Amino acid sequence: MRSGAVEGGTAPPGARVAFGTLVVLVLGSLVLVALDVASSSLGRRAMATGLIVLVLMPAVLFGQYAPPPYRLPHRSRWVLLLVQAALTYLPLVLFHHRWLSLLGFLAGAVLLTLPPTSSLPLALLVGASGPLLIHTGVIDTDRGSLTVLLSTMITASTVFAVAHLALLSARLHGSREQTARLAEQRTRARMRQDLHDFVGTSLVVIVTRGETVLRADAPETSARAVLAEVVALARRTQEEVRRISSPEAAVSLADEFGYVQRLLTASGIAVRTSLPPHFRLEGAVADCLRSVLHEAVGNVLEHSRAGFCEIELRTGADHIRLTVRNDGVADGSAPPRPPASGGRGTGLTGLKGHVVALGGTLCAGPEEREFSVAAVLPLG
Repeated sequence: MRSGAVEGGTAPPGARVAFGTLVVLVLGSLVLVALDVASSSLGRRAMATGLIVLVLMPAVLFGQYAPPPYRLPHRSRWVLLLVQAALTYLPLVLFHHRWLSLLGFLAGAVLLTLPPTSSLPLALLVGASGPLLIHTGVIDTDRGSLTVLLSTMITASTVFAVAHLALLSARLHGSREQTARLAEQRTRARMRQDLHDFVGTSLVVIVTRGETVLRADAPETSARAVLAEVVALARRTQEEVRRISSPEAAVSLADEFGYVQRLLTASGIAVRTSLPPHFRLEGAVADCLRSVLHEAVGNVLEHSRAGFCEIELRTGADHIRLTVRNDGVADGSAPPRPPASGGRGTGLTGLKGHVVALGGTLCAGPEEREFSVAAVLPLG
């Protein structure tokens, strides 16, 4: 799996800064080694060999340390690690103390390439190999073993930290992109839900009005009036579908209240709405209240025998409350049929999770001779 995939095939700014720091560290260290080799009393052939190896070393190191999307596959980095080990240890016999600083880069590559359980012990072995070669006489130097060990560990830690920072920055950038894609998917899902709610409830009204005319054996004038009402409702539904499908659409809660009022009235349910004056709300809270309003009104139309519905929106100092009441259990003897969450979108059960996620509460149930749905959400 590609981690940290970035837009346009380039690394994110944080990864570029970290990798740029690593480039300065690697090239600066290699230049110091090259100057040390060039100023030594070795023969021309030995010096040329050392300089050629130092020219090849950046490609090996940057192949190990590169962040996504330039990061090589794990198998390729294993091969580069073996090549780097050969280019680090074999020249030590010839260049002695001049080559010791490259042990830190090898230890850092070990930490970045191998699994955590085995990388740390092996990196410590690489660090300890410097003092061991000094004590066995393979390397001739006047530097102390502890100095060589500390220098190797400092370089390895720096290389690992900076390269790991570049990797984490790239992964964080990829996670943000994934979050943006998920937010887009949730927006599309909400649009589909709104379409389902609007079209579904409108179709319920159309079917109800049509069946009423058919059962009552109504005269032609009454049938034409109902047909005109159904056509008007279909046109309003078409407008709502266009509005929801438009990504630039931004409809206020007042417009939503007007729509559901027309919808309930067209289905023969008396409705009363109450809104604060000059009220306008946007953002996640407004979207959540729309979803609650749509679900509650849909349940009134599909699952109750209501003749009256009251929709009220009240604002407090730090909260907003939406209440939808209906007299669907007017006789008080039978509880209302619960909303079929499996058959209608998310249902009130699914909406409760959305409300709670925003720090609010959602209550639904019978109250005396009425059924009430109340959502309270914080403002700000």
